[in-house]
Amino acid sequence: MGAKSPMRMSPLVWFAVALALAIIAPLLALSGVALQPAPLDSLLHLVGTVLPRYTVTSVVLVMLVGLFVLLLGVGAGWLVAAFEFPGRRFLEVGLILPLAMPAFVMAYAYTDFLDTSGSLQTWLRLTMGWRVGDYWFPQVRSLPAAALFLALALYPYVYMLARNAFAERSESLSDAARSLGLSAPEVWWRVSWPVARPAVAAGLALVTMETLADFGTVSFFAVDTFSAGIYRAWQGFGDRTGAARLSLLLVAVVLLLVWAERRQRGRMLFHARSSRPARVRLLSGFAGWSASAACALPCLFGFALPALLLARQWWVSAGQIDSRLVQWAFNSSLLSLAAVLIIVPMALAMAYAVRLYPSRWVRLLSGISGAGYALPGVVLGVGLLAVVGTIDRTLSTGTTRLLIGGTAFAVVYAYCVRFFAVAQQGLDASLKRISPAMDASARTLGAGPFEVLRRVHWPLLKPSVASASLLVFVDCLKELPATLVLRPFNFDTLAVVAYQFAADERLVEAALPSLVIVLVGLLPVSILASGLRRR
Repeated sequence: MGAKSPMRMSPLVWFAVALALAIIAPLLALSGVALQPAPLDSLLHLVGTVLPRYTVTSVVLVMLVGLFVLLLGVGAGWLVAAFEFPGRRFLEVGLILPLAMPAFVMAYAYTDFLDTSGSLQTWLRLTMGWRVGDYWFPQVRSLPAAALFLALALYPYVYMLARNAFAERSESLSDAARSLGLSAPEVWWRVSWPVARPAVAAGLALVTMETLADFGTVSFFAVDTFSAGIYRAWQGFGDRTGAARLSLLLVAVVLLLVWAERRQRGRMLFHARSSRPARVRLLSGFAGWSASAACALPCLFGFALPALLLARQWWVSAGQIDSRLVQWAFNSSLLSLAAVLIIVPMALAMAYAVRLYPSRWVRLLSGISGAGYALPGVVLGVGLLAVVGTIDRTLSTGTTRLLIGGTAFAVVYAYCVRFFAVAQQGLDASLKRISPAMDASARTLGAGPFEVLRRVHWPLLKPSVASASLLVFVDCLKELPATLVLRPFNFDTLAVVAYQFAADERLVEAALPSLVIVLVGLLPVSILASGLRRR
């Protein structure tokens, strides 16, 4: 089968080609906008003033987030994987919960509590008789605070990968190192850490991409990163060409990170002669409770406290529910559900195409289709606006123009490009766990490829399809920058209204839509946590 041309064998391969073209269409359109002629003064202004500031700020933010994430994710992963301590069973699941808390929502919650006019400083002034300026308090609206909130929201990516890598380490390697006279810290640094480092690097690359893609947090704190600058250039100054050029620079950086991560992961392979799993040591007394506290702090500050602050903000407002909340929730659910109904079947078809025709060409198409996750939402927004404009000019009839020009189609399109990889990776991994012998047995009974998918694979894939659908739904529900740029007029979502209320300093009103996003996000995170516990 591998010797035949897949282009003549199945419509699945043609589907893969069409899907890859649809994924890269926004990037091609973005390149076309960036290549448009622009005044020399505009180019000089971009290079001489804006670009250096955006570059330095983005680099500093990525470095701070990376440092915080390594401390939290690797530290917690090692403690949970290598030791038994009070509350470990609960904490290994609780450490994943911050995934349900978007960073920009966390920023709103803490700002309302810690800012100069917030509850904490107001209480301190009333209690101590101070006035503003009589005391020092950390600045909440700052780059370090933005980095801390992003790290608290993103460290679970590194924690999950590090925890699995440390848990699967071979005890024989550690025994050999100890027999050579190495101390416990030396064994960790020279044996345990190198084995886990490829997984940690993969998680850190994902965190870096999410940090560069973040818009809500940096915009709220007025931190001049590439994402905030792209949105400001496009929406604030109407500079389409400048925004497109900044977007291409950001895409180049992200793709370079993806290439570097995959290259180093492919070169860093470790093997052990013994499959005996590593021992889990019991920590008791002060050491055990210290480990419990170290793992509890990220859960507390990354999920429990901001969730309580959001609930408190809503309660302080007399527990009022905005009459528009139902409409916002309906809009969010409608767009997210539409994306799920498109993404999950397409991801299943792509994964099945790779299974049937595992050639280098088909795998390349699959990789291109999943590359949209590396594109920041604001970049997708800029590129898709160019695509939508082209479609509007080509199909200028009334009905089609309302559908495309109104950008409801564009929002769902952006979700499909951005989150296709979320469903694709899970379904591809599930298909790989199904033995090819089952396919061969079904083929010998006369079943065709689609009959095999329907009668053999589908019953086994149902749990994975359900999980992928939930993850895609919540990711779409939380998505902010692309929705903010592309949404139809007077068509707001929960994420958009939470951002708009916070941007207008109406943090109490931002509490309820933010809390709804968090509560909905708990469902797929709970499923993910239960799967991690079973493993």
